[in-house]
Amino acid sequence: MDDWETPEDVLLSSRERLALLRMEANLRQDRRFVHRMRAAERRMGGDRRSTRGERGGWLPLSVLLLLTASAFAAVTGVRTSAPAPLWCFALLWPLTLVQSFRLLCRVTRRVRPGRRLTRWL
Repeated sequence: MDDWETPEDVLLSSRERLALLRMEANLRQDRRFVHRMRAAERRMGGDRRSTRGERGGWLPLSVLLLLTASAFAAVTGVRTSAPAPLWCFALLWPLTLVQSFRLLCRVTRRVRPGRRLTRWL
């Protein structure tokens, strides 16, 4: 319970420090409150452990690669009439659509007036 450190410019009496520590301990035990605070912190960009900013470049890259592979498999399958490229296209196309939909949702969710859509658009 004594893991909280006061900043050097704030002077609190021992009674005030103990009261703050008790309040913080009570708040940590409230699971709904902790969950809401973590969600708010993530929305505001304070929690940098697993935010989209670190992995944000992978989704556009994966959509681009999947689109390229799907187009290549479709063109190769139509041109050669071989079943293997057509089956590859049949497997890749649903994945491409799902990832494209995720990318579209991410782009539309981040749109704010006066800003670019995302850092890569």
